[in-house]
Amino acid sequence: MDPSATRMFAEAAEAADVVSRQSDDRGLYEALAEKLRALDAPLAFTCARGSSDHAATYAKHLLETQLGLPVVSQSPSIVSIYGGRLERAKGALFLAISQSGRSPDLLMSARAARDAGALVVALVNDAQSPLAELAEIVLPLRAGPEISVAATKSYLATLAAVSRLTTVWADDRALSQAVETLPAALSEAWSLDWSAVGHFFVAAKGAFVLGRGPTLGIAQEAALKFKETCAIHAEAFSIAEVAHGPMELIDEGFPVLVLAPGDAGDAGLDALIGRFVERGARVMVAGRSIPGCLEAPTVPGLHPAVAPIAMAQSFYRMVNAVAVARGRDPDQPAMLSKVTRTL
Repeated sequence: MDPSATRMFAEAAEAADVVSRQSDDRGLYEALAEKLRALDAPLAFTCARGSSDHAATYAKHLLETQLGLPVVSQSPSIVSIYGGRLERAKGALFLAISQSGRSPDLLMSARAARDAGALVVALVNDAQSPLAELAEIVLPLRAGPEISVAATKSYLATLAAVSRLTTVWADDRALSQAVETLPAALSEAWSLDWSAVGHFFVAAKGAFVLGRGPTLGIAQEAALKFKETCAIHAEAFSIAEVAHGPMELIDEGFPVLVLAPGDAGDAGLDALIGRFVERGARVMVAGRSIPGCLEAPTVPGLHPAVAPIAMAQSFYRMVNAVAVARGRDPDQPAMLSKVTRTL
């Protein structure tokens, strides 16, 4: 199969246009930001699964660093399986993130949060979904139909929506200007050649993907995509924690993809990567040039808060090609379906 013939390829390639469409909703973001300032919530909850939960990791970083707002990941099963109640969510922001807006456990959690007095905001691709009907405020992702099981443009759209909400809420001019450059950055990122990086994953059985701060959620997403499209047992770790135990798994030729934060989170990165190189790992780094490592090209000059979104776009093109090279159809993984209806 030609990698450019997959639905995953076609849908990921649309991301720049998707993010551009989101600018038409600026009024929605401004109205929500005004409401959030008035609410002055003591904390925020995120509730999501899969790729959407990886976007929630990115949201946690932005909201905590840009607004000083503590963010808690709400496990949907606390309500759906264990019968928990969310009384302490009163007065908080409850950010429900979903491509389909139809997973029963997510709906139950959002309903419990709203009943408790939280402000339920849905980031959802299907504006006619049950989640959109349940939420007090809906921020549509504008990704359009996504047929491939592997979410791509909807994930990138979620990251863009989170960055847009954060910049409007924080009234951060530098971040606002960075968000406006995202469509062009995604187009450029899609054209970058990561095939030299992909080569080392074609025969891989396992891999690490490392990130920190703004890139941790992208590392989580990359590890998931390696699993679901390529059947590679990839695991995501924080750059700050990978040396505590996982380092023992590293041996000659083990592939490690590092998504450098490009901010203060880069502290100690060179020394850590040096340990991987000493153990014989094949280390590939996006966002930094480090001796002994293969550099994955990235879009230069981006704000550290939006650079990871462009990294994810380049990664999607590469992982789609790796899946095809391994003889797999990234659009239809054998054991997966588009909508996961968990309880």
